[in-house]
Amino acid sequence: MAKIRSPQSVEKLVEDQFSKWRIADKEASKRPLSVPVITVSREPGSEGRIVAKKLAEQLNFDLFGGEIIHEVAKSAHMSERVVETLDEKGRSFLDEIVGTLEGDRHLWDYEYFSYLTKVISTIGRHGRAVILGRGANFILPLDKIFRIRTIAPQEVRIKNAAREFNVSEKEAKRRIINVESERSAFVRKYFHVDIADPIHYDLVINTANLSIDVSVEIIKAALRLKASS
Repeated sequence: MAKIRSPQSVEKLVEDQFSKWRIADKEASKRPLSVPVITVSREPGSEGRIVAKKLAEQLNFDLFGGEIIHEVAKSAHMSERVVETLDEKGRSFLDEIVGTLEGDRHLWDYEYFSYLTKVISTIGRHGRAVILGRGANFILPLDKIFRIRTIAPQEVRIKNAAREFNVSEKEAKRRIINVESERSAFVRKYFHVDIADPIHYDLVINTANLSIDVSVEIIKAALRLKASS
């Protein structure tokens, strides 16, 4: 399975991001705010994570993977520092939500979703980001984002997953089916749409016959064309 960072390492990543945001905010305080954000949705095994990583590196954007967003969204401690990067209206939201997390109280689904929405909105406000999954393309304003989805035939995705996780193709297929079902259910529950419907994306890339590098170049070309239109 993919390596899962410890809460301490995730929190360190968050701390580093806050420092970067504070510096960027000071530098941009006298300039109009630009909020370029790329969202990447992907079928499991379609190598969307690798595409997102290379795209962020080449554009010099911050990459926000699902594990970081999830850890921040479920933690009142880290989410407080996220919201502090916003204005006073953001803090009023925090006061309302943190009260639900005091003590050992369970974080109910829609309370978590409220946090998730605020975290993704904060990332969108700061901009220059690639957000992987978590329904970001359904949360952020359409005029502020470029929405990508990577797909591939199931047999290709099974081989990719078997290679990535060093498991049998039978086990890879089981994992792909489970993850695909979970992502579809998440989007259907909270956004009431079909995650696979291409109408929700600006660009859908089939990675079966395109290398990672070619996929990244296609996305960059589409971004340039959109910016000049």
